Amino acid sequence: MNIVITGASSGIGRDVALKLSEVAGNKIYAISRNQSALRSLAGESANKNITPVAFDIAGPRSSLRELGMKLSADPATIDIIINNAGYLVNKPFTEQSEEEVASLVSVNFTAPAAIIAELLPLMKRGSHVVNIGSMGGFQGSIKFAGLSYYSAAKGALAVLTECLAAEYADRGISFNCLCPGAVQTEMFSKAFPGYRAPVSSAEMAAFIADFAINGNKYFNGKILPVALSVP
Repeated sequence: MNIVITGASSGIGRDVALKLSEVAGNKIYAISRNQSALRSLAGESANKNITPVAFDIAGPRSSLRELGMKLSADPATIDIIINNAGYLVNKPFTEQSEEEVASLVSVNFTAPAAIIAELLPLMKRGSHVVNIGSMGGFQGSIKFAGLSYYSAAKGALAVLTECLAAEYADRGISFNCLCPGAVQTEMFSKAFPGYRAPVSSAEMAAFIADFAINGNKYFNGKILPVALSVP
């Protein structure tokens, strides 16, 4: 399978890429701004099947077109997109700067949407888009002070998932959104300093990797909580 993963240089994204690389037939395109971390990731891949793609997903749309052309010239088709990249600011609502809000909305919502739009021409029947949301963006979940814009942007990503599943049902492309709860990552520690999550990054990555390959056999257009605790 040809698989695109954003936010692949650290945390859950990195562990998902490594897990998927255990299958020799997979070719993983690992996207992140951190070029040196991507090179390290590629060097650790089980079958040397991770291709680093140094790219800022929050950059201009013209850059996304370049990404689309790069990928179309290599695998020609994409079987799975995992929109994993995330950005978090833990601040009171009125203290978040214009730049922080713009980045929160871009990385957590508009950039994943733009990536999907750019790469959809490469996706065929049976392809699967997995958006990584958050329990903070899951309707009816407990919400936390300081995470308003982050949670709202993840909530928007969840609704987009439902909309695209309906819009592309005739093409046989599936869209699902996984909403992790407390997972021990750098981002989680930033949101909840001093709290120890019950699930490791590697454990959550194993679930996401399996879901990316098999989840569309059972789900489409679903927002699925994946949480032992919140936080």
